[in-house]
Amino acid sequence: MSYTVLARKWRPRKFKELVGQEHVVKALVNALSAERLHHAYLFAGTRGVGKTTLARIFAKALNCTNGVVAEPCGRCDACLAIDEGRFVDLLEVDAASRTKVEDTRELLDNVQYMPTDGRFKVYLIDEVHMLSNHSFNALLKTLEEPPPHIKFLLATTDPQKLPATVLSRCLQFNLKRLRVREICDQLKKICMEEEVDCELDALLAIAKAAEGSMRDALSLLDQAIAFSGGDIKLDSVSIMLGSVDIGHIKRIIKGLIQVDGALLMSEVMHLDERAPDYGLVIDELMSFLQKIAVIQLIGVPDEDSQDEELSSLANQLAPEDVQLYYQIALQGRRDLDVCRDFRSAFEMILLRMLAFLPGSADRLTKGASKTVSTKQPSSTDKLPKKKSQLAKDDKFSAQLPSAKRDSKVMIPKVDPQRWGQLLSESEVRGAARQLAEHCVLINQSNSKIALMLASEHAHL
Repeated sequence: MSYTVLARKWRPRKFKELVGQEHVVKALVNALSAERLHHAYLFAGTRGVGKTTLARIFAKALNCTNGVVAEPCGRCDACLAIDEGRFVDLLEVDAASRTKVEDTRELLDNVQYMPTDGRFKVYLIDEVHMLSNHSFNALLKTLEEPPPHIKFLLATTDPQKLPATVLSRCLQFNLKRLRVREICDQLKKICMEEEVDCELDALLAIAKAAEGSMRDALSLLDQAIAFSGGDIKLDSVSIMLGSVDIGHIKRIIKGLIQVDGALLMSEVMHLDERAPDYGLVIDELMSFLQKIAVIQLIGVPDEDSQDEELSSLANQLAPEDVQLYYQIALQGRRDLDVCRDFRSAFEMILLRMLAFLPGSADRLTKGASKTVSTKQPSSTDKLPKKKSQLAKDDKFSAQLPSAKRDSKVMIPKVDPQRWGQLLSESEVRGAARQLAEHCVLINQSNSKIALMLASEHAHL
């Protein structure tokens, strides 16, 4: 007994069975109900979204024994013949294999003849953009004014390649890519009907890998059933797809939150045991950061990424840190192809995230500083201050109110011109002087001052 692949077995037979193209179905059903039928229709969209399927259902609705109906019955001789590919008045043409003008002229030779069994003679031309310019020219006149019994249904994945003269003669419908949740729900329904045990996370991984194509999703589901022996689990699907376990990404995010370089390197070591595609790892990391940013902005994840742990991680990360991590990952992704050792390149991306994180140096060295019991005075600390310097310190302290001189609280308001005056009286020289001249005074308390350096002078 021959096996029918899922993509063919579960091809929709009626409009109501079609997934994710409600805007096109609504227009066609309304046209059929009112019998306001155009002579040429163009269905455009990416692979596996239902272009040819929609055209066949429309052909059934035109030739159903019950008349021109909004929903074909699926049981009459005409509907069954179209489903089985033996309806003589439905001529399906693969334009990719019949590009010559002679093929088009041969096809149009029988246009003037009435249909044999059906109400309309339907020409379904798939991948119509593959026709040559001469073929399009031969088709134009018939496409504009065909006999009343002729309907043209054109399908293409690249409508930009069609001449404007062809587009202007057709009603164009753009089919959209299917959402992950729509594909996942359909896969779940099919697994229940096929009595296949599956994990929801595994189906979600297949739906994401399909990239908006239902046909690709069904082909991957067929492959997953064969690969896992009928019990579809996330681990086996991840191995089959060569994808990255999302658990690794979550642990990397936690390592960034804890500013723990050792944890990050350990996670990369475990990840490397599976010989992953580090380009895909970075893509997954960027996708995860994007979802966290969305949660931080609107409070809930998008419908294709329902994950309770995402909200918890989003609460532990500052929004500016998420943007920094994403930008570093994006730059690292661009540079990955010029590296020979992908693992080392990925490690450097993670270390760069820690190095450029504001305040990360203090947190990374916090543990080491606690081990030092006494601070050894530097050579400059042992030298006595010059009399002029002592006088300046006394003069500086005298200008501050006594209550604020004794307080450790930072004084929020300081005259911006104050720093220039202090700098002109100081003995700072060389590179330190150049750096100081580009800073502005933002706070001072007791003998401490806080300076700010603009980003354009970061090289100093």
